[in-house]
Amino acid sequence: MSGGIARGRLAEERKQMAQESPPWFCCKARDSTRWFDEFTDWEGGYYPLTMHFSEEYPSKPPKCKFPAGFFHPNVYPSGTVCLSILNEDCDWRPAITVKQILVGIQDLLDQPNAADPAQTEGYHLFIQDTAEYKRRVRLQAKQYPATI
Repeated sequence: MSGGIARGRLAEERKQMAQESPPWFCCKARDSTRWFDEFTDWEGGYYPLTMHFSEEYPSKPPKCKFPAGFFHPNVYPSGTVCLSILNEDCDWRPAITVKQILVGIQDLLDQPNAADPAQTEGYHLFIQDTAEYKRRVRLQAKQYPATI
């Protein structure tokens, strides 16, 4: 991204997020965004999420990816997050902020969308074997230990 509206908007959003973010949230520009949530099966993890913003942001949504192979019904095997607000042909609106995207992804982790699966194994376990699904989520949290 070389400048213009996208760069200014992101700078302003980052500044605002630094002032308002909860203690479990960490954001590094030009690196990745990571967080861990407490009191869920995801607790204890520090999950790397890369957000790629084109020069067309905020007209077009960022591309959001976890590492390839990330276990979740709404994350493609490539790591790309499947969330309607990240789809410019679906629910994306230029008024959606980075913070709203991150909260949406966090909500998706805790409450998968069974109507829009992106990953066969995660989807089947979520639907058919809740205990095994939760075990895999807790196992994944150990793969990404919190470092803060």
